[in-house]
Amino acid sequence: MKKNAAVIIPYKPRYPQNLIHAALESRRFCVLVTHRQMGKTVCAVNHLLKSALTNTRPAPRYFYIAPFLKQTKLIAWDYIKRFSAPLPDIKLSEVELCLQLPNGAKIWLLGADNPDALRGTYADGVVLDEYAQIKPDVFDEIVRPMLLSRRGWALFTGTPKGQNQFYELYQYAQKAAAQGNADWWCGLFPADETGVIAPQELEEIRRRTPPRLFRQEYLCDFTADAEDVLISSSLVAQACARRYGGGEIAYAPKIIGVDPARFGADRSVIFRRQGLQAFAPRVLHKTDNMTLAAVTAREIEQFRPDAVFIDAGCGGGVIDRLRSLGFTVTEINFGSAPLKAGQYANKRAEMWGEMQAWLQSGGALPASAELKADLCGVRYSFDAAGRMKLESKEELKARTGRSPDLADALALTFALPVRKRAGGGGEFARTEYEVL
Repeated sequence: MKKNAAVIIPYKPRYPQNLIHAALESRRFCVLVTHRQMGKTVCAVNHLLKSALTNTRPAPRYFYIAPFLKQTKLIAWDYIKRFSAPLPDIKLSEVELCLQLPNGAKIWLLGADNPDALRGTYADGVVLDEYAQIKPDVFDEIVRPMLLSRRGWALFTGTPKGQNQFYELYQYAQKAAAQGNADWWCGLFPADETGVIAPQELEEIRRRTPPRLFRQEYLCDFTADAEDVLISSSLVAQACARRYGGGEIAYAPKIIGVDPARFGADRSVIFRRQGLQAFAPRVLHKTDNMTLAAVTAREIEQFRPDAVFIDAGCGGGVIDRLRSLGFTVTEINFGSAPLKAGQYANKRAEMWGEMQAWLQSGGALPASAELKADLCGVRYSFDAAGRMKLESKEELKARTGRSPDLADALALTFALPVRKRAGGGGEFARTEYEVL
């Protein structure tokens, strides 16, 4: 190959492949969770090809690893040959499943069922496909040492298969990225968001597929087999597909929930809901109490709610400021006693339980990947008295690296029963509302 000659891979990424490639170019360790038929293998193969072609080091080495050698050949070898075919001076070995590129870089396809074949070599980059089916020690004991000398990268891809090492790795990557670790990235792309599968086709698949399997394979739900997740991804997906017109919800009271940020990395969230329709939340980052109070005041004046509920845990300054401006707001202590004391351990569990019941009864959600993640991430259990309790924000954040701020703000709209005032709101934002 002539020096500086242009090399073009015959591949044009579509959504969400274009977003994924941007992340792969800038992060060392990437965890990619996708639905079936999203195109993750094509994405991974072309990332390997580009990385290998642009590597200027001597003798670059790259590896594509799937759980079994036969599976690796079936999944990726044809793609390797197809996308490398127009390149000059390539060498393909069907026996070794190896591609040599014009700059001397090599890409091998291997199976994790014979991991010892990898020992003693180095790697500039490694793709581990269907990672849920690969033993964890393959990466920890074999692949990770291969990356040391070249400071190589690794891409872990797959579709959920329950809460195994792939789930744990996704949670680790999510937490590391949230804490600002620039080496890590994670992406989760369910079928109801990517648009790769036509809506009518996806609906047909949903009808013909067992619910648990559909949640796992197409909604990328790691918790499809879990019994301790309060709100399922399928319930959230159904809610995101619903929309109600103004006439359908005009009978219902308007409610605002405000969850002020607890820590610097958390988000302050203002959520509006009327009856079965929840509207797009207002999310603010690193906002002080006075600014949050001012934004909330504007939301109240525009939405004219019948009730405003604010988390008292970190919202004292916001509550005091709004009251000084003449607004009537109610502070909610998440740890306080619930109205249904025999069913829930505290107010937060009650709000989430009522939110789940609302979703089951036809609640409609705005399309938000962050909201979906918040709603589906919280676990529940029961205390000695048989009352439902949730894992705390602190426990969830320690486990996943994120706080469910959007979901908690929406849950606040279920803090107390509210009756719509006569006249449909208007000036009632500055007067007492009726609580049933």
